[in-house]
Amino acid sequence: MRNIRLKLAYDGTNYHGFQRQDEAHGPTVQGTLEAVWARLVEEKITLAMAGRTDAGVHASGQIVNFMTAARIPEEKIPKAFNSLLPRNIRILEAECVADEFNARWSAKWKRYDYLIDNKRIPDIFKRLYASHMPIPLNTDHMQQAAAFLEGRHNFKTFAAAGGDSKRFERTIYRCQVREEDNRLIRVSCVGDGFLYHMVRIIVGTLMEVGKGRTLPGEIPEIIASHDRKRARMIAPAHGLSLVHVNYTDESPFELFKELFK
Repeated sequence: MRNIRLKLAYDGTNYHGFQRQDEAHGPTVQGTLEAVWARLVEEKITLAMAGRTDAGVHASGQIVNFMTAARIPEEKIPKAFNSLLPRNIRILEAECVADEFNARWSAKWKRYDYLIDNKRIPDIFKRLYASHMPIPLNTDHMQQAAAFLEGRHNFKTFAAAGGDSKRFERTIYRCQVREEDNRLIRVSCVGDGFLYHMVRIIVGTLMEVGKGRTLPGEIPEIIASHDRKRARMIAPAHGLSLVHVNYTDESPFELFKELFK
């Protein structure tokens, strides 16, 4: 048996999240991958995943792993997978890893990015990958608020009901808000782990700050309240992407220097 780790990208628009569910809910990324592997080598597998992304959420750097008895060389796995996968999922890399490796539990930290289309009229070419907000957002105030989220905190305020976490302490190494070309706003969150809907709730709260409905200085009180009602808005799923999952001792400060300037 070999433990195979895959790096993949997918457009989550037409999937009911990553994790396999009852087929009545619609297709999932996990279910699609497992079905394709069964077609390739006639073997049933169960994938472990770094992040259980929700319906509509995308990824450019999702990591999964699975145990297999198949003899196909790992360097040929991406091409074999991609020959049968739909065009909205692509295997980028494959490698054999130690048996104890687990895509979820071995992860040291992750990066998520969220895109906001802040033009009055939405860009139709970004409609699947950026959440449209026609109200002008003050990105300076959003960045001031984001800075309060950095560090080790109890993020119960930013955890939606339905998650399986018993502990709410997480470390955010960087939460950056920056405006890119033509009113496209990118929120980047790098942390050692994220609670259910945590990034989307953070972005929703920052958008409230950008609209002037919440002051940047209120964020510490909102965090300390541990009250989900204090961070009401959940940003739409389709603006979110899982960008990177790290398993080495390399720090986010080294790998994403542009976020820490």
